[in-house]
Amino acid sequence: MQLTTCCRCCSLKTGTIFSGVCGIVLAVISLILIFTVNVEWKTIIIDILDKTAVKIIFAINLCMTILISLLLIIGAVRKNTFMMLPWVVLGIMLAVALFVSVLYTSIMFFINHEVLNGVLWLIFGLIAVVIYTYMWLVVYSYFQQLKFDKMNRGIGPYGKPYNYRRP
Repeated sequence: MQLTTCCRCCSLKTGTIFSGVCGIVLAVISLILIFTVNVEWKTIIIDILDKTAVKIIFAINLCMTILISLLLIIGAVRKNTFMMLPWVVLGIMLAVALFVSVLYTSIMFFINHEVLNGVLWLIFGLIAVVIYTYMWLVVYSYFQQLKFDKMNRGIGPYGKPYNYRRP
């Protein structure tokens, strides 16, 4: 599925830049919260890690999010699909991981007889998954549009001209 606009009112380029900016803003806010709010952070897979180690893992992931989102913005402005590629590839994996995390967390609330928390987490989490997936579709559609435009101009998908002559 390829979109032609973002939210029916903006170009795909604008939506892509907005996605990158949102990624940076949310990552910075999350970094601040990780180190200022006293919350017990856990991972789904490795539950034996120290609280500080989990914070450091999250912080590294958020720093990588900032870097990849910055590359996305620069790639969108310069129409460089190669710079956008890390966000496109990791974005869909993060959408799946977010979906799994929402389900896991809501199920854990239900198991612990916190039904209201489980329902709220499920509703708002699934809304977040839908919004994130839509923004990924906007970026992917712009990425595909740029690749198609470059192919029509005789330029390879990552910005290098095709050379059909053999030496």
